[in-house]
Amino acid sequence: MAGNVNELRNGAFIKEGKDIFLVVTYEHMKTGRGSGNIKLKVRNVRTGSVVEKSFITGARVDEADVEKKKAQFLYRDGDSPAGEFNFMDPVSFEQFSLGGQALGEQIKYLKDGLDVVLIISDGEALGMELPMSLVYEITETGPGERGNTVSNVFKEATLENGLVVKVPMFMKIGEKVKVDTRSGEYVERVK
Repeated sequence: MAGNVNELRNGAFIKEGKDIFLVVTYEHMKTGRGSGNIKLKVRNVRTGSVVEKSFITGARVDEADVEKKKAQFLYRDGDSPAGEFNFMDPVSFEQFSLGGQALGEQIKYLKDGLDVVLIISDGEALGMELPMSLVYEITETGPGERGNTVSNVFKEATLENGLVVKVPMFMKIGEKVKVDTRSGEYVERVK
C-alpha cells in the first residue's frame, strides 16, 4: 500500500523491499525555497538497527501491512544472544518466536509471563512493543543510609532481570521499582 511520506507519523510502519521499518521520529524540514524534506529515524523491526532516511516532501513510500497482537512471553531457547524468544497469543494459543537480533535491547526487560504486543506481518513476528514501564524487584544493591530519604542521591542496584539502574540511597534489596523501558531509568518505588 503506497502512501505519502507527509502522512507518516511516529509509530507508523514502512516497507522497503523485504525490510519493514518502524518510524521512531518524524521531522519536516522546510527549505528556503522549494518544498522541503522529511527526515525519518526508523528502526528495522527484524534487525533492531536504527537508521536515518530523508525524503523530499510528497515522496511516495510503501506502508507495511502489519498487525499488532497481544502476547505473553513464555521462554527463551538457548543462551546465545541470537537465541529464540517464544511468545503465545493468550486467546488463540498460537505461538510466535523472535530472534535475539530483532529484539535487541528489549531482551533485558523480558521476564516470564510478561505481556507484550507483537508486530506481525504475513504470519511472522517481526518485533515487539513493551509497556512504557515495568516493575522489578531489587536483588542486589549497596547498603542504604539510615535516615537518608533524600531522593536526589543515587546508588546502583541490580534488578531481578539483571538490569542495573540507579536508585535512591534509601532503597533496599527486596523492594520493587518501576523502570522506564524507553530509557532504562528508575521511575519510582512501588509498594
